[in-house]
Amino acid sequence: MNVLALGSHPDDIEFGCGGALFLYAKKGHQVFLHILTKGESGGNGAIRKEEQLNAAKILHIKEVFFGDYVDTQIPVDKALISEIESILHKVKPDIIFVNYPDDTHQDHRNLAMATISATRYIRNVLFYEGPTTQNFTPNVFVDIGEELNAKLDALNAHATQALKTNIEGVSITDIAKAAATFRGIQGRVTYAEGFVSERLFITIW
Repeated sequence: MNVLALGSHPDDIEFGCGGALFLYAKKGHQVFLHILTKGESGGNGAIRKEEQLNAAKILHIKEVFFGDYVDTQIPVDKALISEIESILHKVKPDIIFVNYPDDTHQDHRNLAMATISATRYIRNVLFYEGPTTQNFTPNVFVDIGEELNAKLDALNAHATQALKTNIEGVSITDIAKAAATFRGIQGRVTYAEGFVSERLFITIW
């Protein structure tokens, strides 16, 4: 399968679905990322782009597409929907991952809404969570017990962002591991990632 994950900023995807993406890659599927900004509001854009590429190597991502949007200024408009559609045309994904629409960060909200429009003909669309997500009640879980370390390594590749959590002494990997523990409890495994389905087709074997 071809799998596409979208994120507004470098490190969004690793937090939200890095374990699931690594699992897909391990099983031989092709995984692609589409990052809309270089996260320049959180640091040097060139450095953050390089960190994203390093994280992608850890997760065995086939290709990373970068947009030219300005961090904190992603709009919901026809141009963004068209850009996402152009990536869909290139990748031809079987499943899409994108951040959840209910979020305190405007870039995350706007990307989610544009993606809903752009992926209106995609059969499988799942929303992932991030540290600024609100009111998230997952109905799909992926066991990432064997993938957690790769997920955390990929997050650590975003070295300039590791401690930018607004919680003194708590790193992004601390939060990600805590989230994986909580979602694992909900999903009845040790560690999991949780998702909300916009659409999800189940294959009957």
